[in-house]
Amino acid sequence: MTAQEQADLASAELRATWGVEPDGVWTAPGRVNLIGEHVDYSGGRCLPFALTRITAAAVRRRDDDVVRLSSTDPDAAPFEGRLGDLGPGSATGWAGYAAGTLWALQQAGIDVPGMDLSVSSDVPLGAGLSSSASLEAAVAVAAAELAGRGDSVELRHVLVQAAIRAENEVVGAGTGGMDQTVALLAEEGSALLIHTRDFRTEPVQLGLAEAGLELMVIDTRVKHTLADGQYAKRRADCDEAARQLGLEWLSDATADDVEKLTDPRLQARARHVVSENQRVDRVVELVRAGRVDEIGPLLDASHASLRDDYEVSAVELDVVVEAARSAGALGARMVGGGFGGSAIALIRPADEAAVGEAVAAACRERGLTEPGTLTVTSGPAARRLS
Repeated sequence: MTAQEQADLASAELRATWGVEPDGVWTAPGRVNLIGEHVDYSGGRCLPFALTRITAAAVRRRDDDVVRLSSTDPDAAPFEGRLGDLGPGSATGWAGYAAGTLWALQQAGIDVPGMDLSVSSDVPLGAGLSSSASLEAAVAVAAAELAGRGDSVELRHVLVQAAIRAENEVVGAGTGGMDQTVALLAEEGSALLIHTRDFRTEPVQLGLAEAGLELMVIDTRVKHTLADGQYAKRRADCDEAARQLGLEWLSDATADDVEKLTDPRLQARARHVVSENQRVDRVVELVRAGRVDEIGPLLDASHASLRDDYEVSAVELDVVVEAARSAGALGARMVGGGFGGSAIALIRPADEAAVGEAVAAACRERGLTEPGTLTVTSGPAARRLS
């Protein structure tokens, strides 16, 4: 579905539910992280890119302080509240991401107006493609413009931090900020190298098409949630490992530091963080040298580390990753928070059908839900569409 079609659906939802015409429609992308998983909250480096799958937010400014939210998702209940009442505990479910973003923008000093807002999205929920940050970013850019703030890189960084606060403090998911950063700062055609310690970013031209390659997303259709406690446990492990090593950020640790940890679980978590940052650096080197066809083994190593040291994979993810490799993928790994969601595979276009058939057959043989597959390209950051 095109961005305009999503915008049309959001606008129709706004008319149907709230009986008003939109002042505008803003969109924000989902994302795929090429490499650099579960290091963003440890001050590490990651290399995501924005998708062309988006969340569209149709918005009408109000003259009072009422906020009304709705979604085309039939399972997403409408929400109504007042600006002064938003914040932790004020909204649950999907509305927590949207209302939480409005609250965090107010906390950042942005004079958010009352509004009627309706969303439509084709970013799969629970698939590890960051549907939540896509929603937050679409709401953030819409609210900032309605508040009279001119777009700028400086403002975008404020919006990133607001979206992170919404997810951390209102929704209760301890994410580190990679997803919100790429949704608001991505460049079409490039991945975005994010230094999560200070949120410096560098565009990295991928050159997949030029190398005769493409990236396939394999959605296991096993939904995961970042707010179910497992994500927070991994983050707490990293914080404790850093504390024991006397470091502010676990990403400052070396391989020798990892060996100093006596708790096997903390040692494994730290080993993943240290090795994953090294893999990010190597992937960036290869891509910038025009050798993107050589990154496959690094994707494989990332998956092994996430499976064995970080323990966030799942049977479904392991099955589709192995099947993709056996069918010709140059490399494959799980992406996102884990415990379900999606994997990615670096493939040649000629192998697309074979890889898709192989992962479906492998899941059928194991009695697992048949996955969905799609090839993805890099899209633009959050923006006003109309």
